Amino acid sequence: MQAVSWVTGGALGDSDRAYDNLGAIPDAKTYPPRWIAAAAAFRENLVAQGRARLGLPYGAGPRHAYDLFLPEGVPAGLAVFVHGGYWKAFDRSVWSHLAAGPLAHGYAVAVPSYTLCPEARIADITTEIAAFLDRASAEVAGPIRLAGHSAGGHLVSRMLCTDVALACAGRIDRVVSISGVHDLRPLLATAMNETLRLDPEEARAESPALREPRSGTHLIAVAGADELPEFLRQNLLLPTIWHGLGARTEAFEIPGRHHLGVVEDLADPGSPLTRALAGG
Repeated sequence: MQAVSWVTGGALGDSDRAYDNLGAIPDAKTYPPRWIAAAAAFRENLVAQGRARLGLPYGAGPRHAYDLFLPEGVPAGLAVFVHGGYWKAFDRSVWSHLAAGPLAHGYAVAVPSYTLCPEARIADITTEIAAFLDRASAEVAGPIRLAGHSAGGHLVSRMLCTDVALACAGRIDRVVSISGVHDLRPLLATAMNETLRLDPEEARAESPALREPRSGTHLIAVAGADELPEFLRQNLLLPTIWHGLGARTEAFEIPGRHHLGVVEDLADPGSPLTRALAGG
């Protein structure tokens, strides 16, 4: 594992502030409109080229659908991006443009929506993502690589846990958790838990850091160097624990990136983040 230094300043303190990424980034409200516009333009371009299959179902629910973007030529495998938003915001339409990086490396890219809290519990969303992966994996041959941001980092990490039923698990050769939340227990003390409805039992059960990884797991945890201290801690937590359980793990921070900016690097084929996901 690549060494990353992190120093604690004491107890967690105010749990809401510790996880308030929007409050920590002065221009945070400008990001979603920019993402939505970039994603729409990206989809329009790929549709025009005949390289987009939109709204593919993976279940019966209204949000059980994913978009599949195809590279030029035969795919090298399947890359997946699972969005964040604390399990309670966004859908696949906001993130299409992040497929650009993996596509340039020859991967087909699938981007799902999932049912949001409070309509679903986090355990339900984990089950949905597993169902999506089994469905999408039938569309594209070869290795599967997963990336997820924030809550999405949690969800893709859960796909590596031995308790998750996943038919395509043997094809997953790399998972990149971007600013992932790997221990859910601190969220019990936050105001957002009124929406998440976590209880101590579910928080423990749905924490990848408290689960065992499958044999052959390769986890890469990435965060922006300018993120909140709690996200830097969470970024190191899972690789450190799973390394001791026999998994291949890495962790690094990207200088000059905060929680919202770090994920944008997936749109750049040459970025360290894209290379971590789609490189050799």
